Amino acid sequence: MAINHQHLRAFNMVAIEGSFTKAARRLNISQPTLSQHIKALEGRYGQKLFEARRSPLRLTPIGTDLLALTRDMFATSNEIENLLRDRVSGKNRLVRLAADSPTYAARLTNALISSDPRTDIEVQICNAQDTLNLLLDARADIAIVSDPHIDSRLAYKPLFVDCLNVVVSRGHRLAGQAVFPLAALSSECLLIREQTSKTRAATESLLETLEVSPRRLLPMHSREAIREAIALGLGVSMFFSSECPPDARLAIVPPDIQPNSALLTGYLVCRSEQARSSMIRTVYEAASRLMPESQAAGVTGAGRVVGDG
Repeated sequence: MAINHQHLRAFNMVAIEGSFTKAARRLNISQPTLSQHIKALEGRYGQKLFEARRSPLRLTPIGTDLLALTRDMFATSNEIENLLRDRVSGKNRLVRLAADSPTYAARLTNALISSDPRTDIEVQICNAQDTLNLLLDARADIAIVSDPHIDSRLAYKPLFVDCLNVVVSRGHRLAGQAVFPLAALSSECLLIREQTSKTRAATESLLETLEVSPRRLLPMHSREAIREAIALGLGVSMFFSSECPPDARLAIVPPDIQPNSALLTGYLVCRSEQARSSMIRTVYEAASRLMPESQAAGVTGAGRVVGDG
């Protein structure tokens, strides 16, 4: 009798997720049904695949070997499905993209559509953790995430490196300078993002390293609100260069010091079992055309005024 692929898929998902509850949710089946599939697989071959059923789940040696094979098996199966689906006349490929960077989400979307106009794309913008959750829950195919925590269930490919710039009003006394002396922030009102923001974390790390305390900290929680406040002369702020707001009322001035702690690395992230699929290869190819622009993202002109065009 041929091996039961449903049982193998159940095992593969439990092993990848490390949880019967999460695996059942991913497969859209009940947890008792999932457990029955695993028991049937173990019982048929007389092999124990998990050391114990309680968390954290640990694979037996044969379970570890089987996971390596099922990863390859289902990755190949997905490639076959994508290949055949792509050959259906008039059917577009759908790519579900989640990202914590609106700028790079837009750039990647443009690159994908430019490479194949038949591509349909769904884009969701949220914070880094929610972006990863969408990916892990199979509600997204690919994600753009800044400095993510490493997860063995995911595959990572660097997309861009970014750094901080100071954004001031066009009439600010330092708007035309080659660099912004960060010590000068001691006399400024610094507009900052919400607590979970990567921009805020990098800004605070930079200030702590330099032992600089702004005259006042004013949380405003969104790029749009901060942009308007800067234009009104309420204060200055720091943006990663790829997200500096296009606004003729503002000027971007590189800081005089840029330690490594202020750098941000963005990654393309997908589920490990999808890493070799034709869809992900297509995304990687499109992303590769962004690399020259991405690598230059941290380079800005001195006192650059950014217009809407």
